[in-house]
Amino acid sequence: MQASFESRGWSVERIAHRPEAGRPRLGDVLVATLPAPGNRNVLLVGHMDTVFPDGTATERPFRVEGSTAYGPGVSDMKGGLLGGLYAVGALRDAEAEALPTITYVCNPDEEIGSPFSGRIILEQARSADACFVLEGARENGDIVSARKGVTDFRIVIRGRAAHAGVEPERGRSATIEAAHMVIALHELNGRWPGVTVNVGVIQGGTRPNVVADRCELHVDLRAPAASSFREAEAALRAAAARRVVPDTEAEVIALSGFPPMEKTEATARLVDRAKKIAADLGFEVDDAATGGASDANPVAGLGVPTLDGLGPIGGADHSPAEWLDLETVTPRIALLAGLIAGVG
Repeated sequence: MQASFESRGWSVERIAHRPEAGRPRLGDVLVATLPAPGNRNVLLVGHMDTVFPDGTATERPFRVEGSTAYGPGVSDMKGGLLGGLYAVGALRDAEAEALPTITYVCNPDEEIGSPFSGRIILEQARSADACFVLEGARENGDIVSARKGVTDFRIVIRGRAAHAGVEPERGRSATIEAAHMVIALHELNGRWPGVTVNVGVIQGGTRPNVVADRCELHVDLRAPAASSFREAEAALRAAAARRVVPDTEAEVIALSGFPPMEKTEATARLVDRAKKIAADLGFEVDDAATGGASDANPVAGLGVPTLDGLGPIGGADHSPAEWLDLETVTPRIALLAGLIAGVG
C-alpha cells in the first residue's frame, strides 16, 4: 500500500507500533494524504489485517473462479482497501474539479479492536467533514449506516483449591461459580432491543481431582445504542458481582472495543446521496444496520457523518469460503468516487 500511494503522488507517513514491555508488536499504520485547496476534508479508512493465522495465504491462496474471487481477506477487506485507492485515482484521472483533501488511514489491527491505530484514526477524524470506511458491502449489496458497539470482557473468578475426593468442603469452586454466572449473563439477551451477550470461552481448573481455584470467562457484549450499551454493561457487572459459591470473588476487565455507530441525520443525508449516485450509475443501493463493529464506530461517535460497507460485495467473512464478487468492483469504486467528490 505504501508503494502504491507513493507511486501515485500521495504523501505517506508510516507510524511504527512501539509496544509496552512484554506486549507483542503490531504492524505499522499508514497515513496517506492528498492535500487540496479549501477546507473540505474526507477521511478514508481501510484495515490491512485479517483474522487468519500465519500460513493461510500459502495454504489457500487467492484464486478466481468465473466472476468470483476467493482467498483469506478478499472481502474483509482487501477489496475495499484497494477500492479506496482506485476511487481516488479515478477522480484524478478524470481531472475532477475541486476535490477535497483526502486522508487515507490503513491500519493493521482492526480485527483486534484497533488498540494501536484507533487513536491515530480519531486524530485524523477530528477535522473530517465525512468518513468512508471501506469494509465490504453486505451480501445483498447494502452499505452500512449503523453498527452495534462491542466490548470484550474478561471475568476472572477466584476460589479456593482443595482435594476433590478427600476434603472438597474446604474448596470454593471457581468453575461452579462460573457456571452460574454464564447462565446469568446469557439471560441478559433480549432485555434490550438488539443487545447481545455471549460467553464464548470458559477456561478454568487444573485437574479433575482438584476443586478449581480459578476460572476465566471471555464475554462479548454488543448493543446498537449508547444508552442500552451503558445499561447492559451495568447489568453485566451486576451479574458478575452476585455470588452463588461463598468466598469466591470475580474481577471484570473491559478490553478494547468500539462504541455504537448510530445513524444520524447527517449520515442519512450521505445515504440519500449514495442512493442517487448509484441510480445514476445504473444500480440500486440501500443501507442497513449490522451487528459487527468496525473503525466506523468511534469516528461516528465523534459526530462525523460516516458510511461503511463501501467496498465491493462479498461474504462468508472470517471463513475458508470467503468470497468477493468481481463484477461489483467497478460500480462500487464509481460509487465511492462520487461520494468523495460530493463532500461539501
